[in-house]
Amino acid sequence: MERREADRREVGQREADQREAGQREAGQREADQREADQREADQREADQREADQREAEQLLMYALGVERAWLYAHGDDLVDVAAADRFRVLIARRAAGEPFAYITGQREFFSLDLAVTPAVLIPRPETELLVELALAKIAQDERVDIADLGTGSGAIALALAQARPNARLRATDASAAALQVARDNAERLGIRNIEFAQGDWCAALDDARFDLIVSNPPYIAVGDAHLAQGDLRFEPAAALASGADGLDAIRTISRDAPMHLKPGGWLLFEHGYDQGAAVRALLQQNGYVEVSTALDLEQRDRVSSGRVRH
Repeated sequence: MERREADRREVGQREADQREAGQREAGQREADQREADQREADQREADQREADQREAEQLLMYALGVERAWLYAHGDDLVDVAAADRFRVLIARRAAGEPFAYITGQREFFSLDLAVTPAVLIPRPETELLVELALAKIAQDERVDIADLGTGSGAIALALAQARPNARLRATDASAAALQVARDNAERLGIRNIEFAQGDWCAALDDARFDLIVSNPPYIAVGDAHLAQGDLRFEPAAALASGADGLDAIRTISRDAPMHLKPGGWLLFEHGYDQGAAVRALLQQNGYVEVSTALDLEQRDRVSSGRVRH
């Protein structure tokens, strides 16, 4: 009897010890997670401070009309009142959320220095994937016809035109103001193998046929909360949102593009990270073959493509 009681006490003690050890392990895991979360938060804060510092430097350079090397070489110089006032205005605009590219009127894309205005979408780094995939389908010296639908600032079309000087580009947009920005960029950059046409998607292509049609159309759903956040608040709504699910423009282009593609021609879209399956389905429904989706640097669906049959 005493032996059984001793055994029970021993078992009970072991169970208590195990519970205590489990609690210690759980507590340590929680502490480790809190520490990891804090390190991540500290890194985000440090990254943001660094980004803010870079932007402040760039705005000061813009206000003074100087390069960074001059700024560093004259770091102890006094700034005149007019320049200081310009800088304060620029900082206030940025603090209010206005996109940096709209404040300076400039944005780099695919090594091109582009002028941008509130009439056009600000070119994003992820859109360079669309350019890279399009270029991969064109030999360096190939004479091909390419259309860029919804060109905005001309970023995609100009990058393709510069990289493939024997190609012939047609860049279209429904907005006359956007087309003027694109034309001005082409003229300033000295890119000649491109023409511009105003119209809604394929309607601006007339009866022409192309080896390649590319587009970064609006693909955010109308009413999406993101449209009221960040840079999107300042960008043209027509270049951002398209229908209840964001896919209206892609539906229209997918349907109409085969009439403007040469046999074996390609259609490439940029789209939202969660729209790959839907865009592939639209391409397949409209008879495209070799349909696929490429991932961006964050391993998210970003560009889908399809080919019309020979």
